[in-house]
Amino acid sequence: MTDLFARRVAVLATMHRKEQAIAPRLEMPLGLTVTVPAGFDTDGFGTFTGEVTRPADQLATARLKAEAALDYTGETLAIASEGSFGPHPQIPFVPCNRELVVLIDRQHGLEIVGECLSTETNYRQQPLRSWQDAEAFAAAVDFPSHGLIVRADGTVLAKGITTESALSTAVEAALRQAATVQIETDMRALYNPTRMGVIAQATEDLLRAIAQTCPNCACPGFREVKRWPGLPCGLCGTPTLLTRLVRHQCQRCDYQQDQAPADLPTAADPLHCPYCNP
Repeated sequence: MTDLFARRVAVLATMHRKEQAIAPRLEMPLGLTVTVPAGFDTDGFGTFTGEVTRPADQLATARLKAEAALDYTGETLAIASEGSFGPHPQIPFVPCNRELVVLIDRQHGLEIVGECLSTETNYRQQPLRSWQDAEAFAAAVDFPSHGLIVRADGTVLAKGITTESALSTAVEAALRQAATVQIETDMRALYNPTRMGVIAQATEDLLRAIAQTCPNCACPGFREVKRWPGLPCGLCGTPTLLTRLVRHQCQRCDYQQDQAPADLPTAADPLHCPYCNP
């Protein structure tokens, strides 16, 4: 794919076993070795349970983790991932998981990003009033293969719960001592195989981004930087809001290329036309 990364060590900024999803997908295609630095604490860059606030937006935080791993180890190649959960941007009331996997190469001055936006997630929270509520919630989110969190009056009482006995202990203690009790899915990768699968998909997208090389200088990561709407209606030719052109740009030589997106038709369905379907 490219020899820029061959025979090099890439440090992976994780303490939640993300190497299980990332390392097998990068090592053979790129010819590198992925290692996890011992003692590197990624919780300082934010926790899903809210004890530590994320210092920046999702991409910037992933970048900060990768840069910190480089400083920590003295290596020149790092990988970091960052996830977010919430409502889908296009599908109302449907939860989604957005994962970014960032590769930073200080030796060649490169940053390449893979992304996956997926509705495959068990991201969920619910107030508890009884043990029966907890049982029903656990069954709905694939417990015990997926871990759980119990909060008492907003404070995390227990997390990483993966056994019925641990869940029972936490729920009973919370119901005894707190006015409000909440149960939620533990979205840390090592406790959430569904999320681990989305991280794997984002890693595969990173590989595709690396394979996209600049036509001018062959630098990997020839990336999309802008889209223009205006794809004409296939029936009447009226411009629609669908993408007509995509601009890709090289981060090394700044070469730009505008072309029709390969993943879209050359004309819009009249369903999207403001004239045919006002």
